[in-house]
Amino acid sequence: MSRILYCWRCQIELPMLTEEEWALVEPLLSSRVSQIMQYRKKHGCSLGEAQQQVDGSEALALYEKLTGFKASNVNALSHHRLSMYGPPCHVCGKPLRTPQARFCAMCNTERRSVEKQP
Repeated sequence: MSRILYCWRCQIELPMLTEEEWALVEPLLSSRVSQIMQYRKKHGCSLGEAQQQVDGSEALALYEKLTGFKASNVNALSHHRLSMYGPPCHVCGKPLRTPQARFCAMCNTERRSVEKQP
């Protein structure tokens, strides 16, 4: 089940996908990338034009079905994955930007306990 978390890129709190949910959405996002590449090759157009023509509505619809949140930017779905973020900051509560982050990007507080990285 998705979990509400602050997204650093969108700068709002919204549902983040679990790995099980991500496994359902990711193939649709990958397929869209392939479709965009094919569209550009066929029509000789810009990336922006191809992205407009290959809208990603299937991925957006699935995200809404899984989370109950109506997203409008298919490109943002790729960073709405729970495993990409670290634990909450012990001071401000925002998630650390990555699981390896050593400090909070919101309040600049050092992470309470950082495991040694291999």
